[in-house]
Amino acid sequence: MSEALHPEKGPFLGQMEPGERFIGYYVLRNKQLETFRDASRGHYLTLILSDRSGQMVGRVWEGAEQANEELKTGDIVKVDGETETYLERVQIRINRVRAADTNEYDLGDMLPRSERDPDEMMAEVQGFIDGIDNAELRSLVDVFFTDANFLQRFMQAPAAKRVHHAYLGGLLEHTLEVLYLTQRVVEIYPQIDADLLYSGVLLHDIGKVREYTWGMDIDYSDEGRLIGHIVLAEEMLNGALASLPSFPEELALRLRHMLLAHHGRHEWGSPRRPMTLEAIALHHVENMSAQINRFDSLMAKRPVGESWTAYDRMLGRQLYAGDGDDDLSIEERSRNE
Repeated sequence: MSEALHPEKGPFLGQMEPGERFIGYYVLRNKQLETFRDASRGHYLTLILSDRSGQMVGRVWEGAEQANEELKTGDIVKVDGETETYLERVQIRINRVRAADTNEYDLGDMLPRSERDPDEMMAEVQGFIDGIDNAELRSLVDVFFTDANFLQRFMQAPAAKRVHHAYLGGLLEHTLEVLYLTQRVVEIYPQIDADLLYSGVLLHDIGKVREYTWGMDIDYSDEGRLIGHIVLAEEMLNGALASLPSFPEELALRLRHMLLAHHGRHEWGSPRRPMTLEAIALHHVENMSAQINRFDSLMAKRPVGESWTAYDRMLGRQLYAGDGDDDLSIEERSRNE
């Protein structure tokens, strides 16, 4: 994992092991005042803390009522605590906790982010853009990728809230992976219109810059929940096409179809199923990137020494990772999720 952006951040949760005494800064995701089994002892406070490496449960055993009144969900909090094992899981015994001052932390330490440098990734993406020979398609792609406001959001946005590339810079990382997969596909299948497929890859998820919000957390925007990135992307594409009145109608139709069909199946949220070579190729290369990232993230979260992941309800199965890296630390195997 890369270094903290703020010098006072403290240890990342994903790197902690039992028996550590520490001071650090974390997002308070949730809190709940609970009653001891012996009610005469009063209450304790359970906190869900997170940073860009993951999340962990913390408990305030003394002064719980006062802490509950002073802290708000969504706060960045300063924690003085120590890690311990409870029911075979690491948790935090919190000795002191307070809301942090704004100058005591960097938000970049709090949300998960791509391990790759966004400027380096964008330079690689630009290399693919520069390789588009079709003048009409290049002009269309440039409508987006020369727009500073769009580019800023495209480089920051996650590709999903939970499933794959669900971290800052995830959309850029996912797009770049699909571009590299496409590079091999067009070598194997020369009958595919390479410029059209590259353009579809670059534009297929542009709606995600409007589908998601990211600040203290990754979440859906209102239009993301009500409309979704596929329809938003086609809306954005149509707006760009309106600024290029000489753009060939048939080429525009094929590209619009690719965006609307890239999820492949109606039950996966795709308004249309792929009906062209370029559309079916786009569906499979983007799905490969998404699913490999999804599997890799699940495997990275398994406890050290475990060959199998926890059961994933969305996949309907566990995943097997083998025992080749059982001796590696959590830090060495951790990825931003």
